[in-house]
Amino acid sequence: MRRPSRRTVLAATATTAAASAVSVGSAEAAEAAGAVRATAQPPTRELRALLREIDPKRIEATVRKLASFGTRHTLSTQDDPVRGIGAARDWIAAELRSYAAESAGRMTVDLQSYIQEPASRIPVATRITNVVATLRGSIAPERVYVVSGHYDSRATDVMDAVSDAPGADDDASGVAVAMELARVMSKRRPAATIVFAAVAGEEQGLYGAAYMAQQYKSAGTDLQAMFTNDIVGSPKADDGTVDPYTIRLFAEGVPSSETPEEAAVRRSVGGENDSPARQLARFVRDVGENEATGMRVRVVYRRDRYRRGGDHIPFLERGYPAARFTEPTEDFAHQHQDVRVDETGKQYGDLPEFCDFPYVARVAKVNAAALWTLAQAPGTPRGAKILTSTLTNATQLVWTRGAEPDLAGYEIVWRETTSSEWTHVVPVGDVTSHELALSKDNVFFGVRAVNTRGLRSQVAFPAPG
Repeated sequence: MRRPSRRTVLAATATTAAASAVSVGSAEAAEAAGAVRATAQPPTRELRALLREIDPKRIEATVRKLASFGTRHTLSTQDDPVRGIGAARDWIAAELRSYAAESAGRMTVDLQSYIQEPASRIPVATRITNVVATLRGSIAPERVYVVSGHYDSRATDVMDAVSDAPGADDDASGVAVAMELARVMSKRRPAATIVFAAVAGEEQGLYGAAYMAQQYKSAGTDLQAMFTNDIVGSPKADDGTVDPYTIRLFAEGVPSSETPEEAAVRRSVGGENDSPARQLARFVRDVGENEATGMRVRVVYRRDRYRRGGDHIPFLERGYPAARFTEPTEDFAHQHQDVRVDETGKQYGDLPEFCDFPYVARVAKVNAAALWTLAQAPGTPRGAKILTSTLTNATQLVWTRGAEPDLAGYEIVWRETTSSEWTHVVPVGDVTSHELALSKDNVFFGVRAVNTRGLRSQVAFPAPG
C-alpha cells in the first residue's frame, strides 16, 4: 500500500466532528464554549436520556440534609444519630443502598473504614470512613472510573469539631453530585465499573482519599480516571459577579508520580502538557461542552488552587489520571468560616442558601457526560510508542490492541507543539501500528480507540521506543 504524502495528510486529517454551541445565555459565552474541536464527541441518545434525569431538587435535598447534621467535622461525634460525621455517614450509606436496591445487584455499597493514628490535624486515633458505591461494569468490569466528593466539613478553626459547620458548598455540593450520579446510573448497565464515593478526612489532610487510592493501588486496580467535585455549589464570586455556565477543571502537567527516568524522557522529547491528567481534561471538554449540559469547562493547567489541595491529589501521587472540578470563582465568606453575622450585617458561613442548585445540576451533567462516555467507550490504549530506531521524516506509531469485544479500531490524533488542543484526527482502522508522513520532531501525536458505537477513548500519549 502506497504511503500518503505529507501534503495529503495535512489536507485530509482535520475532522469535522460536530459539537453544538453551548446555550449559556450570551453569544460571547456560546462562542467561547462552542468552538468545535477535532476530537469532540457529541452526546449520544443514551447519554441525553441520562442527563435529563439529573434533578436539581434532589441535589438540593441532599445538600440541605447534609447541612442539617450541624457539623460533619472528621473529629466530631460518630455515634450521635442526628449530629456529627457519624450521622452523615449513616445517612449517605442508607441513601446509596436505596439506589443499589434498584440496580438488580449491579451496585454494592461499602463502608471503607480504618483507624487513622495521630498525625497532622489528627490529635487522637480517629476512625475515618469512606462511603463507596460500586456499579460493576457488564463488559469490562476490571476497568474502573471514580467520582467523589468529601462529606466532612470545617469551621474557621480546622480543629474545631464542636461548632456548627454546615459545609453546604464545601463539600455537600460535591457529595450531592456523586450521589445524584449514583442514583441515575444505578438503573443502567455501564460497560466498565463506576465508583461513587463520599470520603472523609479531606479538611484534615486528604486522609480518606489517600486511603481509598492506596486500596486501589495495592489491589492493582486498572483505575483509568478519577474526578473529585469539591466546592461546586455556586457560580457567584465574592464580588457578586456570576458565571453560571462555567465549571473549572484543574489538571496537572508534570505527573506527581513521575520517576527520574520518565522526567529525563519528558525533558528530551516534550510532553509537559500531555500528562494523563491533561488528556483526561481534554476528554472532559470533548464530551462535556454541548447543549445537553449547557456548560463550558474551563480547564486550568494547575494541580489545584494556590494553598489548596483536593482529593484527586492522592490518586495523582499513585499514578492515576485525576482532576478536580471547582466552581468558576469562589466566595470565601461561605467556606471555612464560622456561621455568624458581622457588625455590617454580612452573613458568614457555608450555608445552603448560598448554593445555586440548578448550577450544581449542570455540574453533575458534565460529570455524567465524562463518566458515562468513559465507561461505555474502550479503555485508553496501552503500549503506545513512537518508534525512534531510525532517523526519518515520517513517524511510525505502535500500540497494543485492546480486549474489548466491541472494539472497532483506532485513530491517531496530532497537533502542533504550540497548540493545547488536538487539531487533527487520522482514522487508521483495526491495526496496531501506523506510519504517517509527518515528522515526529515537529508535532505531538496521540492514539485513541473507537468502538462499534463510535465512542472514543481517552488519548494515550506515546513514549519513544
